[in-house]
Amino acid sequence: MKRIAIFASGSGSNAENIIRFFSDSAEIKVVSVLTNNPNAKVIERAKKLNISFKIFNKFDLNESEEFLSFLVDEVDYVILAGFLWLFPKRIIEKFPQRIINIHPALLPKYGGKGMFGMNVHRAVIDNQEKETGITIHYVNENYDEGAIIFQEKVPIELNDTPDSIADKIHQLEYKYFPKVIESVILKDEF
Repeated sequence: MKRIAIFASGSGSNAENIIRFFSDSAEIKVVSVLTNNPNAKVIERAKKLNISFKIFNKFDLNESEEFLSFLVDEVDYVILAGFLWLFPKRIIEKFPQRIINIHPALLPKYGGKGMFGMNVHRAVIDNQEKETGITIHYVNENYDEGAIIFQEKVPIELNDTPDSIADKIHQLEYKYFPKVIESVILKDEF
C-alpha cells in the first residue's frame, strides 16, 4: 500500500477529489492532509472524509526534524494540491521523483512565484492566449520548474473571463490529477 500526504493551502477541492478517487483503492491510500493555513477549508474536507490533518508553519517545513521524520516514516508520495510555499530541498531529497504538483497553466508559461489561481488566468487573458490548461509535474527546488509528467489543453474562447477559465481548469484538474497520480505511483504509462 502506497501512502500519500496531500499539501494544500486553500479550499481543498482537489484534495477532496484525490481522497475520494483513492477511497476504495487497495494499492494507494491518502493518509494525511497537511496545511500551512489554519483557516483553510481543506481542514473541514479532511475531517468530513475522516483523513487526519496537520497544520504546520515555515519552521516545521524548513527546519523541524520531527516534521521531516513524520513525512519519511508515514508517507511514500507527497502531492501538492494548491500549496503555495516553495518546497524545501531537505524534503525533496527524501522523496526523489515522489513529490507531484499541479499547476493551472501550460508550463513553462505562467509559472513561478506568485503565479497561482486567478493570477494565472488573468495573465492568460491579458496576453490573448488561444489555449491554456494544466501541467502536472515533479517538484524540484524552484517554483514550477520540475520535470513535466502530463499536460492537457483547453481552448480559450473570445467570451472567456478569468472566472470561466478557472472553471475549465478545475474540470481538467478533477478529471486528470488523480489518474496521473495513480499512474505515476503504479508506474503505468499514462
